[in-house]
This record gives sequence, C-alpha cells and structure tokens, in this order.
Amino acid sequence: MTKDFIYRFIRQHKFGVLSTVSIDNIPQSAYIGLVVTPALQIIFDTVSDSRKYKNLLLNPHVSFVIGWDNEQTIQYEGIAKIPDTNELEKLLLTYFAVFPEGKNRRDNWKNIVYVYVEPKWIRYSDFNETTRKVAEIKF
Repeated sequence: MTKDFIYRFIRQHKFGVLSTVSIDNIPQSAYIGLVVTPALQIIFDTVSDSRKYKNLLLNPHVSFVIGWDNEQTIQYEGIAKIPDTNELEKLLLTYFAVFPEGKNRRDNWKNIVYVYVEPKWIRYSDFNETTRKVAEIKF
C-alpha cells in the first residue's frame, strides 16, 4: 500500500466520520465533509461553537473512518491544527475544488473555521472475499 493509493482512496470519498474527545474524556463523533491533500492532510470546516472544534482545541488527537462501501475503509489517526493565514489560503484552494459551496459558508458564516489534520497512522482494510487485505502506515 502506497501513500498514492491512500490519497486516491480518500479522494473518492467526500465524507467521513470524525471522532474527538471531550474535556471529560467522552468520545464524540460527527459525519463531516472532508478533503485530502497529496500529503494526506485532511481538511474540513466547522463552526467555532461546535463540540468537535472545542474538543480539538483541548485535545488535537483525532481519528476518522472514511469509506465503507464495498467493504473497504480507511482508519486515520492524526493531529488537528488550525492553519495560519498562509497555510489557509493554500488549503482553501484544495478544499473549494471539492466543495465549491464552501465559499458561500466562508463568506456568510461568521463563526466558520477550518481545520487540517496531519496523519500519524493510517490503516486500509478490504474485507472482500477475493481481495482481502489490511495494511498500515505510520508517520
């Protein structure tokens, strides 16, 4: 399994489940829109008063599950970061290419924020009988 394979797999999926942990160590998950960069960073938007945003400010360790059709998934663990102005402009080009309607949210939602996640561990699983495979990458 290569990074390019993971990139292509995640690019096929515009949505996934993000998990964070609250200040009380309670897991919380949300179905979100996401975009991946060739460096396997995941980008998403949220609002500053959401549980996920408050959680990741306190504990930036997050995880995703992406894809579940055809019995294939990516499990992804990483560190969430708030981009600085220069990083944000570059990330938004990638984000808006997948979610052009995101420009409307950026322009009209006062509390919109963007987050990117640096990968630390990724597992690809294929549970099909003929192509069964599980592979991991650590960063």
